[in-house]
Amino acid sequence: MPTPAPSPDGASAHARTAARATAQARAAAPALAALPLPARARLLRGLSHALGENAVHLAAVAEEETRLGTERLRGEIRRTQAQLEMFADVVEAGAFLDVMIDPPDPAARPAPRPDIRRMLVPLGPVAVFSASNFPFAFSVLGGDTASALAAGCPVVVKAHEGHPRLSDLTRELTAATLPAGVLSVVHGRETGRSLVTDPVIRAVGFTGSTSGGRALFGLANSRPDPIPFYGELGSLNPVVVTPAAGAARGADIVRAYIASVTLGQGQFCTKPGLLFLPAGHGLEDHLRQGIAAVQPGPLLGDWISTAYRATLAELAAHPAVRPLHLAEEPDDPRAGAPALLTTSAEEVRACPELLRECFGPASLVITYTSADDLLDTLHTLPGGLTATIHGQEREDELLVRRLSAALSAGRLVWNGWPTGVAVTAAMHHGGPWPATTSPLHTSVGSRAVARWMRPVAYQNMPEELLPEPLQRANPWNVPQQVDGGP
Repeated sequence: MPTPAPSPDGASAHARTAARATAQARAAAPALAALPLPARARLLRGLSHALGENAVHLAAVAEEETRLGTERLRGEIRRTQAQLEMFADVVEAGAFLDVMIDPPDPAARPAPRPDIRRMLVPLGPVAVFSASNFPFAFSVLGGDTASALAAGCPVVVKAHEGHPRLSDLTRELTAATLPAGVLSVVHGRETGRSLVTDPVIRAVGFTGSTSGGRALFGLANSRPDPIPFYGELGSLNPVVVTPAAGAARGADIVRAYIASVTLGQGQFCTKPGLLFLPAGHGLEDHLRQGIAAVQPGPLLGDWISTAYRATLAELAAHPAVRPLHLAEEPDDPRAGAPALLTTSAEEVRACPELLRECFGPASLVITYTSADDLLDTLHTLPGGLTATIHGQEREDELLVRRLSAALSAGRLVWNGWPTGVAVTAAMHHGGPWPATTSPLHTSVGSRAVARWMRPVAYQNMPEELLPEPLQRANPWNVPQQVDGGP
């Protein structure tokens, strides 16, 4: 049933709420952009400290709203602190400004070269949409916010409806750390839509459903002045097991696969949704027994459990699909029972509707008859955040090279599992559509800061009018690449 359209009065109220927050962000933007890098880094470290000081209280409120478990939530707080500290390090190092200086060269041919100095500057106020499944790491002080603040951009966070009290509390407990207007929190879907279309907002970060993200992506592009929309949407995260790997350690792979599928009740964007096994693999009993041993657990909210049950039922009823394990629905309407379905690679090519994300503790096992059967099917998969290969290094060298070329994903995992995203400089958490709307960028790792900046080149600008990082004196002491040098 479609959601009723908001009344004009309601819509204008949402727009006013967004406008108040963006006006504060606009007022704060110049001072934040001009803040020397050590001071900007101190702001990020102050936020990390505030999270740590209030971790017990924050985790308790988060558990009340999300039911993710206190241990998991405290671990996520630590990860969020680590992200803030990492971006503080990035800011202090200064290399993220990507400063390049090409001195004038009157002897250059075919024409004399002027003095050109280039650096990245903050875009201005940005909007960040919190995720349901990470109430800290992808929320008010999550990676999107941390990287935007590192870039020098004020942030307006649209809180997720799954943890509204936590969102407000997080903002309140960190209010003393930040100047006014640098970080705001708003609520409501219509307010979020108004944020995307507000002319003050210069970019948007989003983590959520494909349908919701696509709608907001459309709004960002339909503005009179389209803006970047960095959306992380949906991903199937295929896992491929070669015949050699299946024969050598199939039972161990299945055991770890089920653990990855059901980790956090399958509510990770990197959950493996497809498992490719060679036909005649002989692992069905291991698959059934392994998934049957996992108890149903609470999902993040009614909206997720309803969608999970509906999607699983539709996939299980498809004539090309055979259930390996389908448990009865739990009495708790918010819980989700783990499930495994199976089909063949040939059927997947014939029925592309099977390639849909089922957000929760379920996965589809796909059998293939040959390398060509497997590769032909992999070429039909939509883009993903991750793709995993389990193989035997010596026996599978040629096949793995072909698999790596066929898999379209932002991160390729070898003999491991995609759940768990390391917060490092080299991490790429992104991928081709529909995994993200912008596969060139990552939402995890130090490179995430680049989303919120744009390059500006200054030609023949007087020294005293140049930004500090471009001046010869280099008062911010940032790395400068001069005349194409290192």
